[in-house]
Parts: sequence; C-alpha cells; structure tokens
Amino acid sequence: MSDDPNSPPQKVTMKDVARHAGVSQSTVSFVLSGAEEMRIGRETRARVLAAVAELGYRPKGAGRPPKQGGLQVIGVMFDEIATSPFAAISIDGIQEEAWKQDILVEVVMTGGDAAYEEAVLKKWMQDGVHGVVYGSILTRERVPPPLLARLRAILLNCHDPDGAFPAVVPAERRGGEAATRALIAAGHRRIAFISGEPWMEASEQRMEGYRRALDAAGIAFDPALVVEGNFLPSGGRDATLELMARSPRPDAIFCANDLMAVGAYEALKELGERIGETIAVMGYDDQEIAQHLSPQLSTVLLPHREMGQLCVQRLLAPGEIEMEEIRLECPLVARQSHMRRACPGA
Repeated sequence: MSDDPNSPPQKVTMKDVARHAGVSQSTVSFVLSGAEEMRIGRETRARVLAAVAELGYRPKGAGRPPKQGGLQVIGVMFDEIATSPFAAISIDGIQEEAWKQDILVEVVMTGGDAAYEEAVLKKWMQDGVHGVVYGSILTRERVPPPLLARLRAILLNCHDPDGAFPAVVPAERRGGEAATRALIAAGHRRIAFISGEPWMEASEQRMEGYRRALDAAGIAFDPALVVEGNFLPSGGRDATLELMARSPRPDAIFCANDLMAVGAYEALKELGERIGETIAVMGYDDQEIAQHLSPQLSTVLLPHREMGQLCVQRLLAPGEIEMEEIRLECPLVARQSHMRRACPGA
C-alpha cells in the first residue's frame, strides 16, 4: 500500500488476504462464503477475518447490489483453461473489472474446436453480448473464427496474422531483458539461459531479450551457455547438470520459466551449490511456488490479471477499439536467488 495520500488506493485482492493470514486462497474463499461444512478451524477463520479487516478487503461487488433486470454480458473464450494457472488468473481479472460496471462474464473452453467456437459465438450474438475476449493459453499467433469479426472483440494473450483485431499480450522480450539486466547488475557475467521448447513464442522472445541485454552490456553471447529445456522441472534439472559440467561453468542461470527453475534448484543443491551465494538463479512467470523455494526465487511477473482487466477496459470504452497490439510490461520481482555474494571469480 502506498504511503502517499494523493496516490490512488491499491485494490486489495484475495491473494493479499491469503498471504497476510498465512493460508491458501481457497481457505479465504470458503471462510468468506460462510461454508460451514468445510472443516476450517476457529482460529484459522479468525485469522482470515482479521486479515480481511486489517487490509480492508472487499469482495467483488461488495456494498453494491446488482442492478435490477437483465445485466449485460461479456463472453470469454479460451482454448484451454485447466492445464495452466494463467488462464484462471486472466479470467479473475476480467470478472473483477467487468463487475465494477455490473457486467457479468460467461466463460467457455473450446479446446480449439472451430465448430464449437462458431456455435458459442452464434449464441452470444443472439444474446446481444456486449463484447468478447478471445484468449489463448499460450502466447501465439491465432486465426480467430470469422464470426468474431461481427462482434465487439479483443484478443487476449494471442494475436492474429492480419492485425484485424486489437490484442493484449505480454512484453516477453522486455521481460527477458529485465531478468538478464538484473543478473548483470548483480555482477554476473557468465549467464546461462535454459530455454523452453523452441516452437513456443514465449521461449523465443525471452531468449531474444536475454541476448539484447547481453549485447547492451557488452557481454559476448556464448552459445555454450544456452541449453534447451521443456518448461518442466525435469528439463530444468537436466539442463542445469549439463551446464554445470562445462568448463568454465556459469555463475548465473536464467530459466525461461519458474518450473524449470525448480529443477535447477534441485540439481544445484545436489551439487552442493548455495543458490544466491555460489551461483545465481532467475526464473520467469512468478508462479506461487517462487515464494516458497529456499532462497525465494527472483523472477519476472507475467501480468495475466492486468491483461484481462485491460481487455475489459477496452471493450467497455466508448467508440471503436483501436486496432493495436498492446504489450504489457513484465516487471522484475527481485528476491534472494539472483544476488551476488561469493560467486566464483568475484
């Protein structure tokens, strides 16, 4: 929370309450919904309610009864939801922003089935939805269904090849640059990069950011410091063991996502390394697990909540939506794992 009385108040989220109370978001949700059938202890309930009061948390729509009669609707269409936490975060941001204007959200998962997408869009057209957010679980190029052009629509975490739709995507290259610059600023020079699968746009762009930051700092790119991973802990572990067997070894490892950083931690601890002391590690995504590693993982935030909120703001703004691709910043989340204390060669 800001100490400046003139700055706009920062919205307290359920995640903030959960962190303050030392419980999961699910526990907070059940306590606030009054779900007595859940076996949540009296002390835990009291701790959650105390955190709610102390932080001033207000559930969505609190203090404002819904408008009478039919409410407007925004449709949200994702190819997948269950295989990643990021779609759920985007949907939460969409719902939160829409409800500020008493607008409901309908969410469908299509699995990329063109016929199903068409059927849903026809229904939404008949229902007179205010607009549609067309999203992808992976940042990538997508060709939206033709019917989408007949609705007020915006693309989320994807972009069409013809630029016929406005889009909101993460600024992955700048995120890769920010992560690498932080490692350079901490004094590291032999910075390795564990990529994701090369066909993924996010992996390619994060690596481009890595190379840009090295070039800007006058550090020569060394192909021997780049190893392909798989965006899973197993890939991070295997790639780290391969990198550490090389001579000279890296003094920092930038993993293209947090799950590979988990695997890197495992490998480095097996080798007797002290993360944040004898070697640095940087992740990307800022998944929940980043805060629970030891030491806590420095990483880059993917702004999926903010992306969802911006989509709604664009849909609700008066006039035509400007045909532009907005790239939201992916800010550095500095913790302990990338600091330089006693790295070799220091």
